[in-house]
Order: sequence, then C-alpha cells, then structure tokens
Amino acid sequence: MNITGNTIFVPGATSGIGLALALRLQDRGNTVVVGGRRTELLEKLAAEHGLGTVQIDTADARSVTSAVRNVLDRYPDLNVLVAMAGIMRAEDWRTASFLADAEEVVTTNLLGPIRLVAALTEHLQTRPAATIVTVSSGLAHAPLRITPSYNATKAAIHMLSETLRLQLAETSVRVIELVPPSVRTALLPGQEESDTAMPLEEFADEVMALLEADPEAHEILVERVKFLRFGEARGDYEQVVAALNAPDPHTR
Repeated sequence: MNITGNTIFVPGATSGIGLALALRLQDRGNTVVVGGRRTELLEKLAAEHGLGTVQIDTADARSVTSAVRNVLDRYPDLNVLVAMAGIMRAEDWRTASFLADAEEVVTTNLLGPIRLVAALTEHLQTRPAATIVTVSSGLAHAPLRITPSYNATKAAIHMLSETLRLQLAETSVRVIELVPPSVRTALLPGQEESDTAMPLEEFADEVMALLEADPEAHEILVERVKFLRFGEARGDYEQVVAALNAPDPHTR
C-alpha cells in the first residue's frame, strides 16, 4: 500500500488507534473519511481536522449499507478500507452471564468487518490500486484469559485476512493485516494508564514507518507484538501465555 494519494475510509476512527492513524494518513496527503456512531464527535473532528465523516454503526447491517452508499456518493475515488471498529469485553464463561457481551463482541469485531468488505469489495475491484486493511491483534496468537470472545474474533480476523488475500490475489485489491499489541487506549478499563501497554503515538508512528518501508507487506507488526505473534513458532508459547496472563496484563 502506498501511503499517499489515496481516498481512505476508516470506520471506528473517532478515537484511539483509528483516529491516530487517520490523522497521520491525512498528513501524508490522503483524503480520509472517518466513521463513528456519535454525530457530535464526528462534527468536532471535521471542524478541527478537516476529516470527512460519516455516521456508522458496524454492528448494524443497515447502518453499514447506508454509510457505505453515502461515502461512495461523496468519495467515488475511495480505494482503501481500514476496518478499524472493535470492542473488548472481560467475560467469565464459568457462568451464563457472559453471553450478552460475547454476542456483542462477535457482532462488532467479526460481522462488522465482514459487512464492510461485502459492501465495498466490488467497488474496490474497480480501482486500479486498492487495499483492505483488517485489524486483528496479538491476542489472535496467544489468549488473554479474561477476554475469550475478543481473542476468538481476532483469531478469526487473522485467518479471514489470509483467505481473503488468496481470493483477491488476481484483482487490484491488496489485503494488509494490522496486528496491534496492547496500546494505551480505552479498549479495556485501565488500559490507557497501563505501563505494559504501548504508548498510542509511538504505536501509530511505528505503523506508518512500517507501511512506508514495505508497501507490499501482508502484516504490519510493530516490535512489541512479535512476542505474542511468534510464540508458537519460537517454541515458547506456554511461556508467552503465562507472561500475558500475569497480573495487570492489559495486552491486546
């Protein structure tokens, strides 16, 4: 993916990693459209940063269809989707109380990106150079005990990315998987202040540097996430899981 000259749609970019990357992509000469649920926050981002905005709830199939239609009407040159929206919930599967949170996580983290790709895949294949950026996690490769559904959805996104890349290999659409570690965002309570989480600005800067250094990359792996990503390949998976689940493991 070339990091300049694109028209980029980033649903889930009103805060955290999504917003940090959206602003950096805009600074590199891209037209960036961010999506989110809160109208007042979208209006503030448009006023303060000049970002394009659209209201979208990726957990709602009708909202996805409507928002994508809106974006394409206004930005017909759209050639990059960054499927950023995601949520994380602590769950205790020893009782049935986990079910509502689990369903919400699966709907947002897995069905949301699937719906976005379905809404945009045909359009993206008409562009001479297009990219789908999926967002998985280090937890796709090593489980955090308190977030079973999150771990599972991110593992699914990883394999979905691998498979989608195969299906789109003969088209103009590339597939890049962004694999964050724990980053200082509000994904879980306390994560913004966690000493074990990577500072947001540092993460976003490293991601941009990696994209620029290797436009053909399939995965974007900052150094911090490699401990989780390659535990099984290194042969120290059990040690990785033990370290990850030590006290205060705010690790994404």
